[in-house]
Amino acid sequence: QVQLAESGGGLVQAGGSLRLSCAASGGTFSYFAMGWFRQAPGKEREFVGAVSGSGSNTHYVDFVKGRFTISRDNTKNTVYLQMNSLKPEDTAVYYCAAKDNWGYTDTTYRTGYNFWGQGTQVTVSS
Repeated sequence: QVQLAESGGGLVQAGGSLRLSCAASGGTFSYFAMGWFRQAPGKEREFVGAVSGSGSNTHYVDFVKGRFTISRDNTKNTVYLQMNSLKPEDTAVYYCAAKDNWGYTDTTYRTGYNFWGQGTQVTVSS
């Protein structure tokens, strides 16, 4: 069983930056691919990006490419979401998620996550 805990959310002005962290415990961190998702009020949860267990492969949804970067430090059991050039439409609760790395491929990186954190609120003011 893997436990995930996000941190780093908050209130930021449009154009600003935030770095979210997700600390994992309860498993061998490098065995897990990690994803970031978000859910805005009244909307369904959506995929933001993901990183493979080694950190060598990353994927992003189109609307964050060039603005968001996912990285991980397997020595610290932590994955990061660096968010730059934030927009009001980025306002949401952000969740990290984990799945077995064997299930992380160029066609499956968006789905199959079975461990989830509690989320952290990101609010971008205009």
